Amino acid sequence: MSRTATYHTTVRWTGEHWGHVIMGNGPEMDFSAPPDAQGHVGVLTPEDAFVAAANACVMLMFIWASERFKLRLISYECRAEGTKLIELDRTELFTRLHFQPRIRVAAGGEPTEVVRAKARRALEAAQKYSLVANSVKSAILVDPEIVVEE
Repeated sequence: MSRTATYHTTVRWTGEHWGHVIMGNGPEMDFSAPPDAQGHVGVLTPEDAFVAAANACVMLMFIWASERFKLRLISYECRAEGTKLIELDRTELFTRLHFQPRIRVAAGGEPTEVVRAKARRALEAAQKYSLVANSVKSAILVDPEIVVEE
């Protein structure tokens, strides 16, 4: 049986190209448009939040999958890059999300290639089950670096 869950945020304009967001889970912060769109530097932008949401969701799903695959995860760090297309009429669309996770796992007595294959399957499961990644219509590319340590 299907279920639903609802999440919410509240945004408020605070002047010029500034806003304030209150997340349903508690955190709140100021945000702005990016500098290339008359915004400010050094502050959260909707574009940053979009890329961060996808990156964070894939990471959390990787942690979940790693536990199920019984991987001995040492570290996970992922740089994600969102590419947006700006049309002549100024409409914009993210056309690609590119993830570059750096994953370190312990061999734990298993052959290196077996552990590396498990890590790749865990990463594939993370993509498959990521709510945010599944909600994005742009291309998603993943180029992992997986290091297995003895």
